[in-house]
Amino acid sequence: MSIRRTKRRSGFTLIEILLVAGILALLAAFAVPKLMNTAQEARIKLAEATIGRNGPIAKGLEAYKWNMGKFPETSEGLAVLFQTAKEANDENYKGPYMDGTFAELKDPWGQAFEYRSPGEFNEDGYDLWSYGPDKENNSGKEGSDDIKNWVEK
Repeated sequence: MSIRRTKRRSGFTLIEILLVAGILALLAAFAVPKLMNTAQEARIKLAEATIGRNGPIAKGLEAYKWNMGKFPETSEGLAVLFQTAKEANDENYKGPYMDGTFAELKDPWGQAFEYRSPGEFNEDGYDLWSYGPDKENNSGKEGSDDIKNWVEK
């Protein structure tokens, strides 16, 4: 008597593969938007920290004010914080007040930070802001996504 052995194929059936692909697609549909939102929130927090009272730009501006007696004028902008004493051609200037280069000073969306002194909103100081995720200047408008160093009333 001979025992007949059936040959089993190894591998997955098309149904099994489609079922797994469907489950992965369903998981991705929930996970990807959540991850994208998390990345955007992180960029916003980074911009807030950069222009905040204890941020690197504020520290540079405060150091400049201590040495020069005032904040840089709007026309000078933030670029003045990166100048050396020789470039500034001023004996009171003790800079640079920030590390790196002015070209590197960008918000998380790759745009330049905006600066105004004296400030329109911070009249005794300066206004500093980023256009935010939409890269458009909406400062002072309701529903603005701009990140700024002032609180609107």
